[in-house]
Amino acid sequence: MVTTLTSVSDGAFCTTVVEDDVVVRYPDPAGAAESVRLWSEVDLPEPTLSKVGDGWELRLTDLPVDRLEYLLDVDGDHRLDPTNPQTVDGAFGEHSWVGLRSYAPPAWLEEPQVPSEQVDLVVEDTPAGDVEATLWSPADADAAEPLPMLLVHDGPEMATYGELLTWAGAGIAAGRLPRIRVALLAPGPRNERYSANPAYAAALTGHVLPDLLAAAPSNHRPVLVGQSLGGLAALHAAWTSPATFAGLMLQSGSFFTPELDPQESDFEYWDEVTGFVRSVLAASQAAPEAPAVAMTCGTAEENLANNRLVRDHLMAVGMEVSWGEVRQAHTWTCWRDVLDPHLTQLVRKVWT
Repeated sequence: MVTTLTSVSDGAFCTTVVEDDVVVRYPDPAGAAESVRLWSEVDLPEPTLSKVGDGWELRLTDLPVDRLEYLLDVDGDHRLDPTNPQTVDGAFGEHSWVGLRSYAPPAWLEEPQVPSEQVDLVVEDTPAGDVEATLWSPADADAAEPLPMLLVHDGPEMATYGELLTWAGAGIAAGRLPRIRVALLAPGPRNERYSANPAYAAALTGHVLPDLLAAAPSNHRPVLVGQSLGGLAALHAAWTSPATFAGLMLQSGSFFTPELDPQESDFEYWDEVTGFVRSVLAASQAAPEAPAVAMTCGTAEENLANNRLVRDHLMAVGMEVSWGEVRQAHTWTCWRDVLDPHLTQLVRKVWT
């Protein structure tokens, strides 16, 4: 079976999916390019396209992902694939993407959603400075009605690129989720706050959450969601205040260790991150009030090994941990595609 993506060159020379392979092509009839390479989050053995006829071509076989997000590097200039209309936006701009036959986007993206409303809040004078948040609620929720609250690190990004509010609205409409509120937490100075920073943990648990609950009451302990470094910050906040959260959703957490992640050793908060992870791995038992945890990771991520390590230790010290893997890389789409069933199951478990 051959599936050809729409091409701007009348289909004569375009990126194509052939069975389980992807053939990336870049038309260059004028011969203007000196080199063309493929850039992606996935570690490819040979990312250089070869000159073929009026363009360049690279056949990708045995891909470790079902959905590849990429750019073309043409003589050092990163650009979208001009023959592939499928693009995805992200924090670092648009990328082209292509899915194998094994890939399907979540069905909930096309489902009806409950009407909703949002309000912006600022929690001032916390130990980590002012923290901005957006509170999302079903439109028919009274301000005084107690509803479970989902807190989300990198909230604006996860809403825009990870479509988390679509997941919430569709899940409530379909009855998969209880009626909930979602607090999207803006990262602010992200690396500083999310790198196992005691000041941010104190701000979150002692300032941000109380102010949010004063504005939108709840009869349940909240669930905290984080991706990448935001996942590390979520575990750190719960580790320092274990009775605060009913559940954690940790997606591709940046649980760096010197043994598994030497390539990250130049990160400015390396010592803080590895020191916290070391303390987690040294724990002999979990706190009695420790939250339930759902962890997910892409199988093509550098973070996969350290996530499995932390997962195994959390389980060994008595925490309730579920696990999900998906054949993707370290992307917002990877985190979007596993919200259901993994976050769905977590919130149903702790809130219903």
